[in-house]
Amino acid sequence: MRHHDLVVIGAGSGNAVVDDSFADLDVAIVEERWFGGTCLNAGCIPSKMLAYTAHVARTVREAGAYDVDAELRAVRWREARDRVFGRLDAERDSGRRSRMADDAVTVYEGRARFTGPRALRIDRADGALDVSAGQIVIAAGGRPLVPGPVTEAGLPYETSDTVMRIEAPPRHLAILGGGYIAAELAEVFAEAGSSITIVEKEERLLGPQDETVAERFTELVRNRYDLRLGREVTAVGGRPGGLRLTLDDGSTVEADMLLVAVGRAPNSDRLNLEAAGIATHDDGRVIVDEHQRTTAAGVFALGDICSPVPLKHVANREAEVVSHNLRNPDGLISADHGLVPAAVFTQPQIASVGATEQDCREKGLDYRAGMASYSDIAHGWAMEDTTGFCKVLAEPGTGRLLGAHLMGPQAPTLIQPLVLAATMGIDAVTLAKSPYWIHPALTEVVEKALLDLRL
Repeated sequence: MRHHDLVVIGAGSGNAVVDDSFADLDVAIVEERWFGGTCLNAGCIPSKMLAYTAHVARTVREAGAYDVDAELRAVRWREARDRVFGRLDAERDSGRRSRMADDAVTVYEGRARFTGPRALRIDRADGALDVSAGQIVIAAGGRPLVPGPVTEAGLPYETSDTVMRIEAPPRHLAILGGGYIAAELAEVFAEAGSSITIVEKEERLLGPQDETVAERFTELVRNRYDLRLGREVTAVGGRPGGLRLTLDDGSTVEADMLLVAVGRAPNSDRLNLEAAGIATHDDGRVIVDEHQRTTAAGVFALGDICSPVPLKHVANREAEVVSHNLRNPDGLISADHGLVPAAVFTQPQIASVGATEQDCREKGLDYRAGMASYSDIAHGWAMEDTTGFCKVLAEPGTGRLLGAHLMGPQAPTLIQPLVLAATMGIDAVTLAKSPYWIHPALTEVVEKALLDLRL
């Protein structure tokens, strides 16, 4: 049995664990599918590159609002797809080649599963290999969830892993799910020419968002898509290219393609964790402590397989923590998941950090809400924006920021001063009144929302 000082399972954010400080160790990386992980190959990066293409198309189509005569002829889907994945596949292959050429790191291409404490069997194309390690990092990520009625039908469907690489946009795309993945990909394919039906079991899209964001976004897209809210799919029938979804109210949806975007599941069930004494939560996430250590000695975990916040920037932070802790057992550090910002790259864009207003009510918190609209500021006038807004939540008396939510152009950028203030303990009054806020810039919507708190 080959023994390594360290084995990392997963070459997404797991690949970032190993840097030059590990040069004195015998290190191995096991990757079953994609170097660069979901983010590079089928997640945040390609979806945002295609979302930006959709944004450009929509800008051209709506140019008349700014007294500009323009005509959108078409989104050249195949060329756009090849531009995106031509670049990303090259990045993936370059990263793979770089690791395989690294004399300090052994790369195993295959699926790893535990056979005992810090012992693995790696199933490769050329046969199984058993290895052991002094320390192991689990960074095996997650995969799209697919409901039973879809798998049982035996008919073709797409997920976020596959749909961005299709040859042509469907005439009619049915999307199962109403979260951020569904919302972003709906816009991508709508601008590429597909008609869209969204089937979502909740009564509004983007349910985990602040209630004002979810309500307003849902209303904004009602005239763009066929929304079947409060509904679930009970059966999928028809034929490839001519699907029929039956919903729980007896209604049907006809589509030539189905995209399943109901959520993601950690890949923990593929690793035989019980053999190594590694415990999981009820939802399958690997249990870790504040230092990313699992319940098995010498085994760490990071990213979507364990994190309560399955986002790439969280996985990257956890990779930094694990990298440090592997080398510094007497000086462990941790990642704080209390204030993690997130964004949805739709039109309008959405960004959030901290508590929602419904969170505050459910927890019985004393809070105040401040609101400002893009139409309240001069740059909003320039953009002819009538729907964007900023909402901030703060504690009376102290002014402590509890949460912030934006919907509108550049929301993921505009929220960053609020993320910084909440993280660093800067109160709302200080943030609003101490720094200068550039006029006329979009950041004034944040300033006005803070002042609207009237603390």
